[in-house]
This record gives sequence, structure tokens and C-alpha cells, in this order.
Amino acid sequence: MDLGLKNKVAVIMGGTSGVGLKAAEMFLQEGAKVAICGRDQKRMEGAALHLAAFAPSEQVFAETCDVTNKEDVTRFIDGAAEAFGGVDILVNAAGQSVMGYFFDITDEQWRQQIDLKYFAIINAVRAVHPHLLKRGGGRIVNINATLAKEPERHMVATAATRAGLLNLSKTLSHELAPNNILVNSVSLGLIATDQWERRRMKNAPDMDPTEYYNDLAQKRNIPLGRVGQPEEVASVILFLASEQASYVSGSTIEVAGALGKAL
Repeated sequence: MDLGLKNKVAVIMGGTSGVGLKAAEMFLQEGAKVAICGRDQKRMEGAALHLAAFAPSEQVFAETCDVTNKEDVTRFIDGAAEAFGGVDILVNAAGQSVMGYFFDITDEQWRQQIDLKYFAIINAVRAVHPHLLKRGGGRIVNINATLAKEPERHMVATAATRAGLLNLSKTLSHELAPNNILVNSVSLGLIATDQWERRRMKNAPDMDPTEYYNDLAQKRNIPLGRVGQPEEVASVILFLASEQASYVSGSTIEVAGALGKAL
């Protein structure tokens, strides 16, 4: 199946690790040009070096950027558009969870989650919008989590902001449809990203990774019996960004191994 991504320009917010980095790899393999960013200079440079194995350096644009800073985001997206002659696809993949019950979460943690999971998307959509209009349309894919629909008490701040993003994505799909800009969400369950690996190293550093993730899948009652992989999420992102998804907008696709309550 030809996804029609050759020579398209994909901007990935938070593309230096995990799902975002895997999506960048796969976009490059499809012949697209990719812009990635991150707050950490060293990690960003490492990601750019990693991507050099998948495409010539001129197909990769990498800069440091704080996605919660409006000026930073605008500078990065405008820079990518200038480097590649435009932008066709925006993937909002930056995110970090905060664990804690309602009365344990500080005001600072609430603001951090709102800035990272909500205003970061607002900043990016505002910045990319004129570039997508110049292209005659485009794609926006927001990475979300199953917590948006099924919150967990020990992740109240993350769940609340994820729910807001779900609503925002649907609303944007209506508002931007007349300009042929399609907006969709990908909601993740348990995916073996760097974030989960850091938790493993903190909580069970001596445990075999395969055993750890299998045990995690059992404890969380994942019907498919395993934790997902970043490439399984990236495949869905690429589909939603492709010409094959030209009539898909306002949708949420769960990549979660059937995790969640049966209807």
C-alpha cells in the first residue's frame, strides 16, 4: 500500500524518543522529510544522529524547543517550513505523566500537565495552521492516552488533561475541515517507551525487561496479554497522516491491546 508520504513534511513535537522517534524513522522510510524537537540538546542531537541511518541528513531538521513555550514552538515550526518549503503533517507526541491522587498533586504539577498536554498542542496548532493552509490542507495527529476516557485515581492530573485534549481534537476536526485539515487522535495504552523503561529501572532494576513487561500486562489485565511497542503506535500515526486516511477526521484510534472496559 502506497501511503503517499513521499516528499511530505512531517513536524513531530517531542520526536526525540519513544513513539515520536519511531514515527520519525517510519516517515523517513516512506520518503518523507521530518522535523523533530526536544528540550534536551544532547538527547535531540542523539535522535538526529539516530535518524541519519534512515535517510540523508538533508531530510531531517532538528532543533531544541520547549513545546510549552509559544515563541519556541513558532520558531521551530517556521524554521522547519523554511528548511523544507512547507509543512504537511503535525504530530503532537510530547508528553510525560504525573502519578498521584487528587490531594497529593501540587498546583505546580497541575500547571505542568496543563502546559504540556494542552497548551503545547494549542501552541503547535496555531503555529502550523498558516503553513497547512498554504499547502491546501494537511494532517494533525494528537497522541493521547486511554486515560482520557477511563481515568485512574492515581493519575488524576494526567487523566483530566488527556480528556481535555480528546475534546479539543474533536472540536478542531470540525473547525478545520473546511480547509481540508484532518485532525485525529491516537490513544495509547501501555506502550514500552523510555518513560516505562525509566520506571522499570527505578522500581525493578534487577528484573528482566521481558519478565517485567509481561508481569505488568498481567497486572493491568491487558486482554492481548502483552505491552505494546512504539512501532505499533507509529504505524497508526503514519496511516492517519497518509492519503489512505483521506476521509478519517475527528476519530480516536486506541492502540491498547483491547485494554479497558467492555461495552
